[in-house]
Amino acid sequence: MSAPTLNYVSCAGAAGAHRMAYWQWGGADAGHVVVCAHGLSRQGRDFDVLARALVARAPQPLRVVCPDVVGRGRSDWLTDPAGYQLPTYVGDMLQMLGQLHAKAPVTALDWVGTSMGGLIGIAIAGTPGLPLPVPVRRLVLNDVGPVIQWQSLQRIGTYLGKTGRFESVQQAADAMWSISQSFGPHTTAQWLALSEPMVKRLPEGGLTLHYDPAIAVPFGSLTEQAAAEGQAALWQAYDRIQARTLITRGAQSDLLTRETALDMTRRGPRAQLVEFEGVGHAPTFVSDNQVAAVAAFLFKPDSSFDEKPRSGTG
Repeated sequence: MSAPTLNYVSCAGAAGAHRMAYWQWGGADAGHVVVCAHGLSRQGRDFDVLARALVARAPQPLRVVCPDVVGRGRSDWLTDPAGYQLPTYVGDMLQMLGQLHAKAPVTALDWVGTSMGGLIGIAIAGTPGLPLPVPVRRLVLNDVGPVIQWQSLQRIGTYLGKTGRFESVQQAADAMWSISQSFGPHTTAQWLALSEPMVKRLPEGGLTLHYDPAIAVPFGSLTEQAAAEGQAALWQAYDRIQARTLITRGAQSDLLTRETALDMTRRGPRAQLVEFEGVGHAPTFVSDNQVAAVAAFLFKPDSSFDEKPRSGTG
C-alpha cells in the first residue's frame, strides 16, 4: 500500500464539537490495530515510513492508524485554545477507537507514541475503566516518560506557535530543520518527505505550517511547578500499565533523560529500553534500525518475552 486513506471522526467533549482526521494504512477490516500518535506540533504523516513497513512485515493482516491530533494537520482547530491538553486528546482517541471498532472489530490494539503521542498512550494504557475495544497489548513510548525536563520544554516554547510564511516547501523544510536537528541524521529526500505534509497553502499565497498557532497557549501557561506536579499523575498512570512496553530513546535526548528511562525499566510495566546513538529528541522512525526495533517489538510472540526487561543500543 503506497498511500494511506484519509478518514475523519466526529468528536464531542468539553473542548466542543470538532472533527479529527486520521490516516489509515493496511487492511481496513484487520483486527490487529496499531495506532501511531505524533508529537506536539507534528501530524500523522510523520509515520509514513513506519506504517508502510509495519503493514509489509506483519505476520497477519494489519491496520495502522495515524491520527492528526486536533489542531494539527487535517483536523479541525478548537475555538478555545484551553482545550489543547491531554484530556481532550485522550477523549478524541477513544472516539476514534470506537469508530474503528464499529467499522471492523478490533481484536488486538498496540500504541506507538512519539513525545506528546506517548503521553496520550500512557494515559490510555494506564487509566482503568476507559471504554477501549480491547486493552492495549503493546506500547511504544518514543523518547518520552513521566518526567520531562523543564529545560527541554523551555526550548520547545521558543518556537512553538510560530508557524511562519514560506515561499516553497524547501524553504519551510530548511526552517524546520534549523530547530529539528536533534531528530538525527536524515537525507535531503527523507527530510523533505517529512516536511511536505507539515505545510499548507495560504489563501494569499505562500505556505505556512499545518497546525493551529494557538496550541502554544496552554503550553505557554505551564509553570515549572505545574510540570513537576503533573509528573506524579503520569507516574501513577505509568505504574498501572499492563501492556508490554518499549522505550525508544534518542541517546542524546534532552527531554527524556537516561535516568528516567532506566527508572521506567524497573517499575510499572518494566519497559524494555532501546537507545539510538546520534539522535536526540526524538527518533523519527525513518531509519532502518529504528523501524526494525519497533517492528520486532510489535510482532514478537508473547512467549518469547523475558520476565525481566532488557536494555540495548540500536
